[in-house]
Amino acid sequence: MTDFTTSRRALLAGAAALAALPARAATIAAPAVSATARDTYERTIVIDSLGGPGSQSDQPDHGYSTRSLNDAHASGITACNVTVSLVGNGPETFEGTIANIAAYNLEIAQHPDVFMAIRNAADLKTAKATGRLGLIFGLQDSALLGNSFDRLDTLDALGVRIAQPTYNLRNLAGDGATEPANGGLSKFGYAYLAELNKRRIVVDLSHAGQRTIAEGIAASKAPPAITHTGCRALVDHPRNTADAELKALANKGGVAGIYFMPYLRVKGQQMAADVIAHIEHAVQVMGEDHVGLGTDGQISAIDLTAEYRQKYAADNALRKSSGIAAPNENDDVYTFAPDLNGPRKFETLADELLRRGWSTTRVEKILGGNFARLFGEVWG
Repeated sequence: MTDFTTSRRALLAGAAALAALPARAATIAAPAVSATARDTYERTIVIDSLGGPGSQSDQPDHGYSTRSLNDAHASGITACNVTVSLVGNGPETFEGTIANIAAYNLEIAQHPDVFMAIRNAADLKTAKATGRLGLIFGLQDSALLGNSFDRLDTLDALGVRIAQPTYNLRNLAGDGATEPANGGLSKFGYAYLAELNKRRIVVDLSHAGQRTIAEGIAASKAPPAITHTGCRALVDHPRNTADAELKALANKGGVAGIYFMPYLRVKGQQMAADVIAHIEHAVQVMGEDHVGLGTDGQISAIDLTAEYRQKYAADNALRKSSGIAAPNENDDVYTFAPDLNGPRKFETLADELLRRGWSTTRVEKILGGNFARLFGEVWG
């Protein structure tokens, strides 16, 4: 159970710590990790079920910078679910998705020592053995398909292995997280999930409304996932998942990835303590075999420069004007935890979990073992 007194103290401490950071800094230094944490991290398949490479050094249309490449290589992350799709109901979403896939494939071709494509469970083992970052192509919306599944054949052939029915809005498949009607899956949505099952693509119910999640879990013939979410029992936010759906997901063999997003708190800057609180609650509800990590962020550390703050505010404004923003997307609360900000953030988190008395076996499952199991069951 959550100690709300402790949570309040952590909230105030986190906000004060962020405010005290220098203008260019966004990282609160973590103590050196223990030998146990380092050894556990090095031998584990580590999966970010929604995230990816990238840094502020990247330039549009110029690929990943040296910093991004170095951080991806040094991160120790085995694989991440990278979003290749555009979201929303605009007419350009399919063409933009194809262009994104081409861009990722170019990065893989240009940097084969850093990246590799992930298509099946064996590829995860190869990525781990060779020290490369595996890129799993994922869709965060189905609106790009139009009103048929012909385009899904193309996306399947191009390596898409994870797919959501909705983003935050309503589309032909069903209601997203921010739709007040909470209408659930449509007939098209049920057919879409069946098509994903047929193609052995992971059904991802992130960003879906409560009924869409519940109906999607029941409808999927394979274990589904919610790759990036929090626990609604701790923070009542539409992007978080209620205990009933978390339990149903576990009963279906699925996995929920806890994100590092602002929705982990009612107010203020989320910190590692908030991430851990949601992990612990999810484990209590689902069991240790059904919880993982999906940061919804980038691998490289974020520097709070004036340029970053300006771009962050502009991006928030664009999300709101286009109708895809979730509640409480504020310019002064950032989408990362300052004490988990950098390429080895998962190692830092693993060390903290071990310090709290978690077994190495449980930590390995949270770091990526559970998602590796699910992906193997679905992909083969």
